[in-house]
Amino acid sequence: MNDKLPLKGLIVLEFSQFLAGPSAGLRLADLGARVIKIERPNGGDACRTMALKNIFIGNDSLLFHTINRNKESFTADFKNEDDKEWVKKLILKADVLTHNFRPGIMEKAGLDYSSVKAINSRIIYAAVTGYGKRGPWKDKPGQDLLIQSLSGLSFLSGSGDAPLPFGLSIADMICGTHLVQGILACLYKRQITGEGSFVEVSLLESILDFQFEFLTTWFNGGSLPVKSKVNNAHSLLGAPYGLYKTADGYLALAMADLCTLANALELPVLKDYINEKDIFNNRDKIKSFIKQHLVTNTNNFWKSKMDTAKLWCMPVMNWKELLAHESYKSLQMQQAITTHDGQTIHALRMPVHINNKKIFAAKPAPQLGQHTEAIKDELLNEKFV
Repeated sequence: MNDKLPLKGLIVLEFSQFLAGPSAGLRLADLGARVIKIERPNGGDACRTMALKNIFIGNDSLLFHTINRNKESFTADFKNEDDKEWVKKLILKADVLTHNFRPGIMEKAGLDYSSVKAINSRIIYAAVTGYGKRGPWKDKPGQDLLIQSLSGLSFLSGSGDAPLPFGLSIADMICGTHLVQGILACLYKRQITGEGSFVEVSLLESILDFQFEFLTTWFNGGSLPVKSKVNNAHSLLGAPYGLYKTADGYLALAMADLCTLANALELPVLKDYINEKDIFNNRDKIKSFIKQHLVTNTNNFWKSKMDTAKLWCMPVMNWKELLAHESYKSLQMQQAITTHDGQTIHALRMPVHINNKKIFAAKPAPQLGQHTEAIKDELLNEKFV
């Protein structure tokens, strides 16, 4: 399968660190590109020491292993002219360069877009920033929780008035996805015109785009989102949308015709609120009726009734329950990766299928500088591909 991947033969130089840029590099590598991390000789990508739950595999954090598998590592000190010459040799051969340094860092190193384009006019130069290159926040740290907080996103979750952040680095991951989209679009353009391009994304723009439903509503005369005080899940949607506790678990109940739901649950009071205005204006009252009713019996009891009525309902699972389910097992989402010191890491595969084939990439994350000498030898002997 690896020889048939769509990006086979593409060379990506990844100057990125932490999450957004490397997550983009991971996707490009999974699709067949040769991704080479350009790292500082002392320390490398800062993500190597950024631990999740203090879990390390060898000298590097589990997080680093998770988003840097299937890549190579080349060390270079930008203050060393010999190292910079090697980097320029790589740039000459590369198709894509990514970085997520703050504005001015690559310019100071002489590796800004204009300088790189002078070396290789066909290169796709892709940059991630926190807040864009202009404006009063341009030099602020582009960190996920900070971006979530100032973007308004944290006021969309939870049932109370207090802000509640997502429980994962969603701004980084979405921004990495946008970076891949921009890179692939510009590669297509280059195939037609022969010209390279400069791609820019920012964490703030990505997380604003993520809120397009809400912001478009606001732009066009809507009010600020008002969260349901009862089982809130989406502040622009009416009852019964939300998560509900039962006698032995929780159920997720999506959009539903209240008359059909009333019959399925044998809860006739819902029929008093069946017009379109009611399901939003009286959503807390409606959801309170459902909340008080569903807690009287089990998940399976209520789900069976709603399945019979063809209502959109699913159990709320934890990971242990999900991983034991046949639907999860049929996806074959997990893969085992053996590190350079023989340890096994269990990780997720890429979620994209190509020609009915799942994409597994078991090559481990590189040790710092692991491929430096081999890559130099390739360049010297004109074998670099």
